[in-house]
Amino acid sequence: MRVVLCYQTQPHHLDLYRATAPDWEFVDAGQEGIAEELPKADIMIGHAKVPVPWNDVVRQGRLQWIQSTAAGMDHCLVPAVIGSPIRVTSASGLFADAVAEQTLALLLGLLRRLPTFFHAATRREFTRRPTDDLHGRTVGIAGFGGNGRRIAEVLATFRCRILATDLFPIDCPAYVDRLVPADQLDAILPLLDVLILAVPLTDQTRGLINRQRLRRLPSHAWLINVARGPCVVEADLVEAIESGQLAGAGLDVTEVEPLPPTSRLWELPQVIITPHVGAQSADRFDKVTAFACENIRRFRRRQPLWNEVDKRLGIPRPENRAPRNWEPP
Repeated sequence: MRVVLCYQTQPHHLDLYRATAPDWEFVDAGQEGIAEELPKADIMIGHAKVPVPWNDVVRQGRLQWIQSTAAGMDHCLVPAVIGSPIRVTSASGLFADAVAEQTLALLLGLLRRLPTFFHAATRREFTRRPTDDLHGRTVGIAGFGGNGRRIAEVLATFRCRILATDLFPIDCPAYVDRLVPADQLDAILPLLDVLILAVPLTDQTRGLINRQRLRRLPSHAWLINVARGPCVVEADLVEAIESGQLAGAGLDVTEVEPLPPTSRLWELPQVIITPHVGAQSADRFDKVTAFACENIRRFRRRQPLWNEVDKRLGIPRPENRAPRNWEPP
């Protein structure tokens, strides 16, 4: 088996792969070598951030399995792959701690008005300003997979009332007040002080938050997007903030990345923008390598793969998800 690695590997990662499958060939292609190496791969492990000739790859008929090192699958779930026998597994849930921390940083930064105080500090201005609270607020989480559940756990310590939606509204934890189907999002929007997006990018979630849904939120509400940028219609978001229909937003992702310098979002003091760093952590690549090795062992033993994606839905079904508290050995 020829395995092409398309992420930031270190020598110890390659050692771990070779120890897991000594009879397989592992090729460290990085991002630059994807287009050349992928047509010659049996397995891809990584996250393509460059254009990939997926139609040619599928037509070759060699690639059997894609193990993504990302939770979002929009980088590889193109029509050709969806319609092929290629198996796809995700890294869903592996970065939940980091995403929860990023969510909290954005949310508390907005509520405690950190941008206002940062700007004041540049002017040596020591002036009290009004701030807002997180404790006791009603928070909606759209998307209750690995990231959404971890975010809810963290917010529960702030005694928030948590309402969540998911494609599979099952196993509602005690600290969540209500877990409803994804198509009931509109019903909870008027109740929220904060809306957090933790959904995958699919045909169903593209443009999920648009002018109509923003108008259903109270005018004091905040939007946090740690999902994918195209889940929000950015022009509608800017309009809502500028008109006072929405208090503001914390965005780790944007509709176009990098966010163009001409975007009006840069000018809005009620917005905090971070450059898609929500899943970053010191041990990210160690963790994804260990997870991929576990799935390689399962592949070789013909056992079910963890996080195997239903390619039509763009996510793993609940019964196929990796154990929630899995940690690398």
